[in-house]
Amino acid sequence: MKKIVSKIDKKKIKELLERGVNEVIERDHLEKRLLSGEKLRIKLGIDPTSPNIHIGRAVILLKLKEFQNLGHQIVFIIGDFTGEIGDTSDKESERPMLSTKQIKENVKTYIEQVGHILDVDKTEIHFNSQWLQKIGYQEIGRQADQFSLAEFIARENINKRLKAGKRISLRELLYPLMQGYDSVVVKADLEVGGTDQRFNLLAGRSLQSYYQQAPQDILMMNLILGRDKRKMSSSWGNTINILDSPEDMFGKVMSLHDDLIISYFEHCTQVPLSELEKYSQQLKQDQVNPRDLKLKLASEITSIYWGRNKAKQAQENFSLVFQKKEKPNEILSKSTTKKNIIEVLADLGLAQSKTEARRLIEQKGVRVNDEIVNDFNFRVKKGDLIQKGKRHFLRIV
Repeated sequence: MKKIVSKIDKKKIKELLERGVNEVIERDHLEKRLLSGEKLRIKLGIDPTSPNIHIGRAVILLKLKEFQNLGHQIVFIIGDFTGEIGDTSDKESERPMLSTKQIKENVKTYIEQVGHILDVDKTEIHFNSQWLQKIGYQEIGRQADQFSLAEFIARENINKRLKAGKRISLRELLYPLMQGYDSVVVKADLEVGGTDQRFNLLAGRSLQSYYQQAPQDILMMNLILGRDKRKMSSSWGNTINILDSPEDMFGKVMSLHDDLIISYFEHCTQVPLSELEKYSQQLKQDQVNPRDLKLKLASEITSIYWGRNKAKQAQENFSLVFQKKEKPNEILSKSTTKKNIIEVLADLGLAQSKTEARRLIEQKGVRVNDEIVNDFNFRVKKGDLIQKGKRHFLRIV
């Protein structure tokens, strides 16, 4: 048994297993191993179904960082193979298969994004296509024999789809085998995931037992809600992304519903729990303006990903734009060969598509040189200042 050198703090271990945590499977077993100083292999897998990792997923990365600081080995698996197949755990309808090309495009900055939290030099990183592409039908059949159809359809979202008469493909039944087999290959001692991953996490335990490995312990984190109070999801566009600019990140946090403040402090920051209890009481007793706490929250979250200096600058820009109705101190400049406002918005990334650009104009969400744009045929020239919404500014050069 390999030992870690970190001094074992019982209080720290208790918080590690409870803060933001929904459930720990084999809690006593895991806690005993952590207190013994044993160095554990702690696994997390993320499928690159989107080019962005949002802070809902980063909740787990922050937990892994705590384990890493204690000296444990973090094993990060990029699901380039499972991402093509598609996990149905949190979906109310069948997730379409993605192309290999799309996965390769999405995965380009994943390690960079993870590096905003974890020390990637100390992190073991794998792509699960390395082993999943090699498995044949015979081995898949043996793995599948460890589970029953009844176990699969007992899952809440699958059960709802069956009752609603929605299609469930046989491909979806295979996904838990793949995630479970990842745990076998990397010999995981502990797997960390969201509550929506419960069945897949347990599949890892079953397959490890089948392959005569000790079954991994499981730590499940709460899922945080997005800016529209639904589960944070890239497909819904309600995310705060790791690679959002400091200004965007700060502004998105400030747009959160007031009743999400404490949850975000708990799951998305490292502010001491004693402070959170004080904030919670202040909110309940109307002793503090929620907006003031959101300023602290936005600063804490932005600092994690961009550092204190950029977080401070983002707060100053937020104050200029939203409180003093002035322009930010620094305005990004870009060039484009396009002239039509719709094409310019799409070309420079102010809109994801021409359709979205038209919608922004219809909603009076675009200004050029402080004037609202109403004409789809408006022509942009060098030197013009484009503003999208309240906080996005861009100078044409």
